[in-house]
Amino acid sequence: MSFETLESIRANKKIVFTNGCFDILHRGHVAYLNDAREQGDLLVVGVNSDASVKRLKGEDRPINNELDRKFMLENLKAVDFVFVFEEDTPYELIKKIQPDVLVKGGDWKVEDIVGHDIVAMKGGVTKSLRFEDGYSTTGLINQVQGRS
Repeated sequence: MSFETLESIRANKKIVFTNGCFDILHRGHVAYLNDAREQGDLLVVGVNSDASVKRLKGEDRPINNELDRKFMLENLKAVDFVFVFEEDTPYELIKKIQPDVLVKGGDWKVEDIVGHDIVAMKGGVTKSLRFEDGYSTTGLINQVQGRS
């Protein structure tokens, strides 16, 4: 869906935003996205572009390309909108969306979450949600490669 669609339905809705690479979708991601959705009326997910994932995670990543990752996220019942962003952080996307609630996984301190200043300026909240231990894309890759 487009920014225009989001704008047309956002009236009187609490918009929740999160972001990530979501390279190999796993249980931890789904549990986290379900928790994120419970924070408001619409869940918007920013997903790093392939070039951004490479810069952040290394030349061997992403495993799944940005269109496949976007498709997978769009087809989760908790997710309402998915936007791919090219930068290393979703700061510009957050400025454009102006969410009411900004969330990241529990391994993030609220003050370190990119965009918390934007959300605070409009009277919104930033939250660090619970982290489901034992689930990570890097862990899955290591396990498949026999490095666990």
